[in-house]
Amino acid sequence: MTVREFPLGRRVILDELAQDPHPILARLRVAEPVSWIPARGGWLITRYDLAVHVLRNPATFTVDDRRFSTSQVIGASMLSLDGADHARHRAPFAHPFHPTRVRNRFTALVEATTDRLIAAMRPGGGADLRREFAGPLAADVITHVVGLRDVSAESVLAWYDTIAGAVSGVTAGGPVAAAGAQAFSHVRTAVVRSLDRYDRPSLLTQAAQARLSRPEIISNAAVLLFGGMETTEGMIANAARYLLGDPDTLTLVRDRGDLVPNAIEESMRMEPAAAIVDRYATRDVELAGVQIQRGDLVSVSITAANRDPAVFTNPDRFDVRRPNARLHLAFAYGPHFCLGAQLARTETVIAMSRLLERLPGLRLDPDCACMPQGLVFRKPQALPVRWTA
Repeated sequence: MTVREFPLGRRVILDELAQDPHPILARLRVAEPVSWIPARGGWLITRYDLAVHVLRNPATFTVDDRRFSTSQVIGASMLSLDGADHARHRAPFAHPFHPTRVRNRFTALVEATTDRLIAAMRPGGGADLRREFAGPLAADVITHVVGLRDVSAESVLAWYDTIAGAVSGVTAGGPVAAAGAQAFSHVRTAVVRSLDRYDRPSLLTQAAQARLSRPEIISNAAVLLFGGMETTEGMIANAARYLLGDPDTLTLVRDRGDLVPNAIEESMRMEPAAAIVDRYATRDVELAGVQIQRGDLVSVSITAANRDPAVFTNPDRFDVRRPNARLHLAFAYGPHFCLGAQLARTETVIAMSRLLERLPGLRLDPDCACMPQGLVFRKPQALPVRWTA
């Protein structure tokens, strides 16, 4: 392999992918859709069709590898297993996340939590929408859904900020940070405490009845909590950033509330909360004319695939009327399609609808740069907004 083979990929730096990845990803998608990225020590897939191919073929591109970043932090789980093991880990948790059950069981919870958080913010006339609304909403809902008890949303959010940082650090090639391991130990303690209380059924007790071991229940509960907070918080924050940052579109959506669901899909397409997912080649394989060797890291850029002009016309344009916005890969694809996709969609649609209804004049703080950033998990670091109190 020579510099001449992948000249763009060899110049990519991780900070570029974390801060403003779209220009380099667009160039890679055209010239090197399967490119070797020395900064990551692996291949990067940037074209939509190739991304789908990798994600739906776990026999060739697996998550079941000791290098998988999330499993290094929280252990083996449905997120880091394939085949029969993946099905055994996932099945006990799947029932409540069916779209109909989400609507029937959790819509009222999401609405009540959203209303409470907005009511607490409203008199102030301004807030950090990520830290004071999106994060607490996601944490309150998923801890209730999973059945985690006697722990505050603030504590869980702090743990998961630390765990997300640890996962990103491993993805960037570093070791598991001590703080990440400590944060996971707090999650483990909280899950065990909840498992030991059988006064009412929960996802945790159902998993125990399905004969998952305690370490398996803990790791899978951590995955659900992680996805339910980290990516849902990012979905809400990114949707708000795109809508509030486009005055004409904001006016349209205020006048046409029926556009909110598609606006959410479009914001996920533009800026997926989980930007990159890793796989490992189980055999030597050719992909788009490139020879990939067994054991190689093969990363799919969801961010790049979601802006592929072969699928999405004018892909860099935020278009809430886009007819195929829902074809985005923000929830992945194939056997690892996000278990909580319907819950995340429900939370984000209710959140944005209520924010626009109940905070008149809602707008970005004029001093807000607040563009999404992050190598693995992309969202604004803060999202200061104002409204008419």
